[in-house]
Amino acid sequence: MKKVIHKADTRGHSKYEWLDSYHTFSFDEYFDSNRINFGALRVLNDDKVAPGEGFQTHPHKNMEIVSIPLKGHLQHGDSKKNSRIITVGEIQTMSAGTGIFHSEMNASPVEPVEFLQIWIMPRERNTRPVYQDFNISELERPNELAVIVSPDGSTPASLLQDAWFSIGKVEAGKKLGYHTHQSHAGVYIFLIEGEIIVDGEVMKRRDGMGIYDTNNFELETLKDSHILLIEVPM
Repeated sequence: MKKVIHKADTRGHSKYEWLDSYHTFSFDEYFDSNRINFGALRVLNDDKVAPGEGFQTHPHKNMEIVSIPLKGHLQHGDSKKNSRIITVGEIQTMSAGTGIFHSEMNASPVEPVEFLQIWIMPRERNTRPVYQDFNISELERPNELAVIVSPDGSTPASLLQDAWFSIGKVEAGKKLGYHTHQSHAGVYIFLIEGEIIVDGEVMKRRDGMGIYDTNNFELETLKDSHILLIEVPM
């Protein structure tokens, strides 16, 4: 097993009047040649947007984009006439393909919205742009990791990449095993909340760890934890 460890306090940070954002990988004005990507995982941003503010209309091309709300209400709009507000227990995916303009705004005038913005490099380029959103709350079970994204249609969401996303809230003192769905894969663990141990490494809130050159591993929760796993081709 090989691994890369990204402690929360080593992430890039962008702070504006309306946005407080932490970048696991190079993004915006933060650049680290050793942290460009993990396999097909290109961006993992931890965003907090002020009430009534947000990312105004801007373009994207040839990228798979996943948004996971952690608090508040996120309002999406795009050049394909999609308009939707999502909240905790829902996710949205967007295949930018040949090009799409979109905005991501805080739908509330009084409370911030917090969400994870994740970019995956696609296996196909210049495809038709597509936006979708999904309710994942029905899949979530206590002390389990629910698979919410896959490439085979067995989950609510899919991407134009061999990627699997698993998420769940797990009580302290539990052990969970993970087996990769494909060879030559890596799994990026992002600890949203809590404290866990993986292969002797203790991870705390907002720490990240990429694991590869193995087809299975085990994690143990030291505290009640909210865990996200992203499996991607390396």
